[in-house]
Amino acid sequence: MTLSDTTGPVALASVRQHGRSLRSLPAIAAAVFLAVLAAVSLLAPLLPLDPTTTDLAARWQPPSAEHLFGTDDLGRDYFARVVYGGRISLTVGVLAMLAATGIGVLVGLVAGYARGWLDETLMRLVDFLSSIPWMVLVIVASVFLRPGLWTIILVIGLFAWMPTARLVRAETLSLRERTYVGYARFLGEKPRRVVWRHVMPDAAPTIIVAAAATISSAMLTESALSFLGLGIQPPMASWGSLLESAQGALARNPWLALIPGLLIMLTVLSFNVLGDALRRAIVERDDA
Repeated sequence: MTLSDTTGPVALASVRQHGRSLRSLPAIAAAVFLAVLAAVSLLAPLLPLDPTTTDLAARWQPPSAEHLFGTDDLGRDYFARVVYGGRISLTVGVLAMLAATGIGVLVGLVAGYARGWLDETLMRLVDFLSSIPWMVLVIVASVFLRPGLWTIILVIGLFAWMPTARLVRAETLSLRERTYVGYARFLGEKPRRVVWRHVMPDAAPTIIVAAAATISSAMLTESALSFLGLGIQPPMASWGSLLESAQGALARNPWLALIPGLLIMLTVLSFNVLGDALRRAIVERDDA
């Protein structure tokens, strides 16, 4: 058995053995909700749904058997709009999370393992970017980039990695002093190999928790930007843009705002519940 066989596999096995929190009712309910949401979003093109066809004679219809969520100001089926809007919101959340997590993990690992002047430089960069309100960054970026799906993913991904970098750096500083990491350095393994084979696996639970929080943050940011008209542009729709378009009909058809607002709340809550359950599972592992 090699040294690397006792790091990552042990950490992941411990999470499974001491993962009672992941089997709690809230965590299971959150996982089921997200699984159903992801399945409907992925299968939307195969379903008989048309989010763009207008029918002015059917404007502002209430929920019915023909239109489950009613229709909007152009007579479009609101259920179809919500389903396709969920595809966009989840796409933004997942892709922005991947970008932000990738940058944050790289910066955190390098800063925590290298220490010294490189750690100081990277952390000062993190402090500087964190001190700038995200809305200012987005408005400045929107001046140079055309608003749209990929722009919003790029902007969120580039400006949402700082919390992940801090968490991963703190975890790396702790793992760097572990006996097996010191033994790997003593054997002459290159720093890149030590980080990849011995530090990264044990930092994985922290990274997963940070990624879950980043998805929630990305979805809320996208919703806020779309609500302000700086995010997803017509004819595409996200839950945030549906909220923005429904604000003029709150008195007449309040469900047009309640439905996407409720889905945003439940989705963000589900990601947070899963992240918290994983955090508690990690604590149970460490206490065992």
